[in-house]
Amino acid sequence: MGYGILTPVPELPDIVVYIEALEKRILNQTLEQIRIASPFLLRTASPPLENLKGKKVRELRRVGKRICIGLEGQSDDDLWLVLHVMIAGRLHWRKKGAPVSRPRGLAALDFSNGTLLWTEAGSQKRASLHLVSGEENLQKLDPGGLEVLDADLQTFRSVLQSANHTLKRALTDPRLFSGVGNAYSDEILWEARLSPLALTQKLKDDEVERLFHAVRTSLTNWTNRLRAEAGEDFPEKVTAFREGMAVHGRYKQPCPRCDTKIQRIRYAANETNYCPNCQTGGKLLADRALSRLLKEDWPRTPEQLELLTRNSK
Repeated sequence: MGYGILTPVPELPDIVVYIEALEKRILNQTLEQIRIASPFLLRTASPPLENLKGKKVRELRRVGKRICIGLEGQSDDDLWLVLHVMIAGRLHWRKKGAPVSRPRGLAALDFSNGTLLWTEAGSQKRASLHLVSGEENLQKLDPGGLEVLDADLQTFRSVLQSANHTLKRALTDPRLFSGVGNAYSDEILWEARLSPLALTQKLKDDEVERLFHAVRTSLTNWTNRLRAEAGEDFPEKVTAFREGMAVHGRYKQPCPRCDTKIQRIRYAANETNYCPNCQTGGKLLADRALSRLLKEDWPRTPEQLELLTRNSK
């Protein structure tokens, strides 16, 4: 059972603000060249990148967690550059001709008015760039998740309960819901007062409705917040751990609603944060690593965990 990715990943609010910032800078601008520094970045061979030279940007679009840059192509088929920044990838707006400095530099897109620099921290290069021709090929890169901000409650319920998954898994599955990842799923579930391990097909009607409104509220509020934070500047502080989040990244800090200490579930590199009072009826969810070690001694409440922690010091 997966719980999302611990490492910061740009999600729907971040991608929307990225695209809005790019629209102000590259819409109707000419792409003069692309400089690729990482041999692992480009995932397509046809059409060749040379076809983009001198093309004008017509449209920007979000597909899941991907940033899609539409450029004029031949006949009716526009060309699409599809950027997936993945875990540690980030975008930067720089003066025209800015260098692509390795090891972090992946690529640079040189426009007539500046350079879009693409970097990725860490040694695992997971970011990807696709160049496709036409709407049909663009849609093949879409995992197919529901755009919740455009959906009604009935459609949301149908997708949510199409299989019996935990809420955490369902919300972060790009085939079910578009653009939601580890960070905002934590915030959504806290807003809805629901356990991350609650099963989708076991939810009551009022719980589904609470979740629906929580998804829309959380994503809209955070998009507006990030938009205001960036202002007219290009968004540089893209992170999954933000001041003002209720539970994500706030392990052992007080819940802003009830002051109970935030708890977490960890499995390998994955983590889920939650409030045991607001979301799980005062019960601790078993951390896989520790619960295997402690077995029957695993604490059942936050109070028991606190006592265990004190006694171990």
